Amino acid sequence: MNKKLLLILLPLALLAPLVLYPVFLAKVLCFALFACAFNLLLGFAGLLSFGHAAFLGTGGYVTGWLMINSGLTPELAIIAGTIAGGLLGAVYGALAVKREGIYFAMVTLALAQLTFFLYVQAPFTHGEDGMQGIPRGALFGLIDLSDNMVMYYFVLAIFCFGFWLINRTVHSPFGQVLKAIRENESRAISLGYDVNRYKWLAFVISAALASLAGATKSLVFELASLTDVHWHMSGEVILMTLVGGVGTLFGPLVGAGFVVTMQNYLSGGELGNYIHIIMGAVFVICVLSFRSGIVGQLAKFKRDNF
Repeated sequence: MNKKLLLILLPLALLAPLVLYPVFLAKVLCFALFACAFNLLLGFAGLLSFGHAAFLGTGGYVTGWLMINSGLTPELAIIAGTIAGGLLGAVYGALAVKREGIYFAMVTLALAQLTFFLYVQAPFTHGEDGMQGIPRGALFGLIDLSDNMVMYYFVLAIFCFGFWLINRTVHSPFGQVLKAIRENESRAISLGYDVNRYKWLAFVISAALASLAGATKSLVFELASLTDVHWHMSGEVILMTLVGGVGTLFGPLVGAGFVVTMQNYLSGGELGNYIHIIMGAVFVICVLSFRSGIVGQLAKFKRDNF
């Protein structure tokens, strides 16, 4: 990890809510964590999942239900939502990792759609109305999260933890095996690695972190809805990762910031009806012109010129 870049970004993140709306920044961080979790699977294990929205939504619904009905403090509700998403990921991962390529992607999409229809019918989700009025509560029973500034710094702490965990995973011996599987799965098998087991573990970690993002997001907006479980959300996280840079640590953060900002500022204007067309055009341009994404292109430029 580039420590100099971290020394620049962290102070900026701490000062950002003094300039920009804290809830908007918290939204960016939630989606950045979601994209980082997805990138762990795609960028470092080489597994393209079309169903990661299932884990984002599960984390949000479980955390929201617990905050409304159980009286748990927010940190415990978020942990419970993360565990629920991780367990769902363990089941779905066990089914999906036995397949490769497009078959893996289609299995994850099918399982995510199954989850979506279950949440449509489940009474506790309130269907298309969503789970509204989720209380933010008080952190450790002491710190009131109803203040947007406090909420932002709480989300920032969660993002930093998730980012640190992903960084440690990528640079661990486990992460090196994942890269080996991505580059040449047959060779990894010939070296004696249980490839499916490594894929499954990567899937579970990615699902749990995606659920952590969803759990946090439900408290930020005091809402958990079907939007978070829809396959469109799985498509958006792919777009965020590709725009930022697949296989880079900071790429998903940049991509999430770009996509969320674009949605935020275009949806309220005259171009609001064309937001999906614009996002599709950005996706096409990214794939055709700079496949390594924004961060990847900057890294390449730095290598070639400095």
